[in-house]
Amino acid sequence: MRRRDERGSAAIEAAIGVPAFALFVGLIIFGGRTANAHEALQSAAADAARSASIARDAHTAQTDARAAATASVTNQHIHCTQVDVTVDTSDFNKAPGIPGAVAVTVSCRLNLSDLAVPGVPGSKIFTSRMSSPIDTWRER
Repeated sequence: MRRRDERGSAAIEAAIGVPAFALFVGLIIFGGRTANAHEALQSAAADAARSASIARDAHTAQTDARAAATASVTNQHIHCTQVDVTVDTSDFNKAPGIPGAVAVTVSCRLNLSDLAVPGVPGSKIFTSRMSSPIDTWRER
């Protein structure tokens, strides 16, 4: 009985296994980045809504909300290429005694092009929306 020669089998296994492992690691990194970005945007939207709800007027609320959202995204180091903040301050027009809220939507374009994983887009837009009540009896 003649024994088979197994020379070169490790090279073939490496040629098949290494790219599959690299793809798997890339997908794990993609999942981590997207989860981190989603959580960071929720936090930024909550910070912005809270900042806007304690302002005395609609203009100040919009300015404070944008500043809070931008600072929160920057402090969390998620490296968005574009951050958009939309603030709904229409309830500031309500008379004192009528409940109202401020709603803030924060959008972020996350750059994913450095992953080089097949099927993963170069960038993805994440959006989060939060609201915070305005003090019902405060002068507006």
